[in-house]
Amino acid sequence: MAVSDLYSEIILEHYKEPHNVGELDCPEVFAKGYNESCGDDIKIYAQIKNGKVEEIKFKGKGCAISQSSASMMTDLMYGKTIDEAKEFIKQFTKKITGEEDFPSDSDEWFELSALKGVIKFPVRVKCASLSWHTLLQGIKEFENKNELKQ
Repeated sequence: MAVSDLYSEIILEHYKEPHNVGELDCPEVFAKGYNESCGDDIKIYAQIKNGKVEEIKFKGKGCAISQSSASMMTDLMYGKTIDEAKEFIKQFTKKITGEEDFPSDSDEWFELSALKGVIKFPVRVKCASLSWHTLLQGIKEFENKNELKQ
């Protein structure tokens, strides 16, 4: 099996049986994202407890790239602090745009490496990063809302 076949298999697995699909009642983090170039849309819901992502779900429709990326992202965000989540999103953005390479020796990045083929197709980069940008938007709104309460 070629590496590209393995990557395609990972993307299709997450597309056919995505993880963490659904909604959360009264989420502390909520954001909607839409990709005008292809019509992908996504909603991200997250609960934060003690400064960490306790639960995260997504709901959306779109291509295999956008939906599998959202599935992988939600898996990786569990247990991360807000700052860790923001840093991971920043690192993912650098990698999916080709600014940095995906690490080959990291379990955390293994499945995400399946998405690196989209780097050659800038329109598809938007598909892969939609859920990540949407989560970041939701986190920023959450932080702003909590700053206003203090």
